[in-house]
Amino acid sequence: MAAVSVAAAIPRAVAGAFPSPSSENSKRSHFSSLQFPSELRTFGIRNQRLNSKLRHRTLTLVASKAQELSSDLDEILDNSEKPVLLDFYATWCGPCQFMARILDTVSSSMIDKIQVVKIDTEKYSSIADKYKIEALPTFILFKDGKQLDRFEGAMAADLLIQRIKASL
Repeated sequence: MAAVSVAAAIPRAVAGAFPSPSSENSKRSHFSSLQFPSELRTFGIRNQRLNSKLRHRTLTLVASKAQELSSDLDEILDNSEKPVLLDFYATWCGPCQFMARILDTVSSSMIDKIQVVKIDTEKYSSIADKYKIEALPTFILFKDGKQLDRFEGAMAADLLIQRIKASL
């Protein structure tokens, strides 16, 4: 069986599709009658629907982890000796990934002043709902269980440090 490459088929399609200028067809009609070889036509997209059935999944393990984390988080926020910076993020979020490196830098430079807690909003949506997270990344700074500051979006490390210090 002889294989026909797409690269070889295209010149034949183009050469056969456009009539010579001296032909009877008008310019308008030759554009509406382009013909491609059958090798290319088989790759066309047909009007097919993808039938996917909704699957109901139980997420009891994740829900119980979220409840455990929520109660642990409340305990951390209430009893921490240092202010706590919550970082609400998602793995698919580009600015969140950018901020991950910056948070590592900020956390290590302010290790004696704050504690950073990262919360994946996809895994712990109940916690994200509790704090009304509508944009990512979102940072909430707590001291003695009380919210001091809340800000959203990516920023440079020096700006983040200034914002934290101004709030404390």
